[in-house]
Amino acid sequence: MTDSDDATPEDTDRWMAEVRQMRADKDEFFTDHPQSPIQPEHRDEFEGLNYFEPDPDFRVPARVRVYGNPDPIELDVTAGSPIRYLRSLIFEFELRGERIQMAGYRQESDDDRTIFIPFRDKTTGQQTYHRGRYMEMEPDEDLVNGDVVTLDFNLAYNPFCAYAETFACPLPPEENWLEVVVPAGEKKPPEAIVDD
Repeated sequence: MTDSDDATPEDTDRWMAEVRQMRADKDEFFTDHPQSPIQPEHRDEFEGLNYFEPDPDFRVPARVRVYGNPDPIELDVTAGSPIRYLRSLIFEFELRGERIQMAGYRQESDDDRTIFIPFRDKTTGQQTYHRGRYMEMEPDEDLVNGDVVTLDFNLAYNPFCAYAETFACPLPPEENWLEVVVPAGEKKPPEAIVDD
């Protein structure tokens, strides 16, 4: 992936259109799909999720540091026993003038390439869900030390437990508590659709 500073206006327009389409698809899933986290009795009130406007400034190049033998770590969850993950890599990037490191995890028992990035930032509990948000990425091939990938905070999303307490969701560990404001991605869910 390339540094977003090199993006042309056409690239940015295409990216914004893709983000808006993903959001429309997600709203449709939440409205109609049997696996929607919105409880059936609240779906009539659902008019779409709340988002910050897409902002390319929150689409940042990050250098990767990979752990050859990743340490297992237990992430606390909203309900039930902790879940074991492998702390498989560190992302190093700059955001809003701050140099930041953030960990990416893989499930210990999972063979797929998905990297799970739970985080909190200075919007957490105010504009965004009080337990933090998630990002994911699925690289086409194994990452190695020094690779540069794009972290797109515009794709940050709420865990399902933001909509119903019946879900058990991993909580972001302290190493992924960012000391910056990240007004990108999903905001707090609309109150009318939350099942307490």
